[in-house]
Amino acid sequence: MLCNGSALGLGPSSQSSSLCTPTKVIELICIVWYDDIMKSHIKQKAIILRNRGYSYKLISERLGIGKGTLSCWLKEIPFKPNEEVLRRIQSGPRKSGMLRHNKRVAETKKIKEEAKKELGDLSKRDLWMLGVGLYIGEGSKSIESVRIMNSDPEIIKASIRWFKNIIGLKDDNIVISIHLYPDSNKEKCLNFWSATTKISRSRFKKTQIDERKNKSAKKQGKLPYGTAHIRIISNGQTDFGVKLHRRIMGWIEGVMEQLNK
Repeated sequence: MLCNGSALGLGPSSQSSSLCTPTKVIELICIVWYDDIMKSHIKQKAIILRNRGYSYKLISERLGIGKGTLSCWLKEIPFKPNEEVLRRIQSGPRKSGMLRHNKRVAETKKIKEEAKKELGDLSKRDLWMLGVGLYIGEGSKSIESVRIMNSDPEIIKASIRWFKNIIGLKDDNIVISIHLYPDSNKEKCLNFWSATTKISRSRFKKTQIDERKNKSAKKQGKLPYGTAHIRIISNGQTDFGVKLHRRIMGWIEGVMEQLNK
């Protein structure tokens, strides 16, 4: 069997494709996963620079990211240029650009506030369906083990709430492992995720460090706290083992069947 890069979302397959081995497939999947993580990390850097008063042009030069992408990422952050930016641009265009940007930020904030009012209070069923959506995007499906992984603390917190408040799991049913990079502060990261999830450090399992060397200089870096991997264990309760995974898959299938009628 040949490795088909396009099938894995890695672009067209090459005429000189090599034999597809399990190791090769895993490497290709890891590259896709790593690319997503690096994009998130670069976005966080861009947000920090914008909050420090840097223009799109300077952020683009520092991070190697196009202005169009930066505009999408940073459009909601008010722009107050710092001294370095002021030295590089003229007063007239600066004021005009800053006013346009801040007007856009104010309009976006107003739209979001109105949208929150439209949403209203979430019911228990709303939370149930939200969790199903989270699992569709972030949960394990090919193996019969209930797992969710993400680098976003808000996603991880929402997942924990779903597991506890909707499914009825206890802390004893939840184990977490974190994936870090060689220059991560392991203790700081463990404390962060423990505080975020309100799960005791005793429920955290072996931390994995990404030691891969085949990364380009442009991709060097890390997420501030790595990624958190939530895994559900039955703890002797059969309803929370394989049966729970099958139950969640049933919810997902039910949602898809109704949506695609």
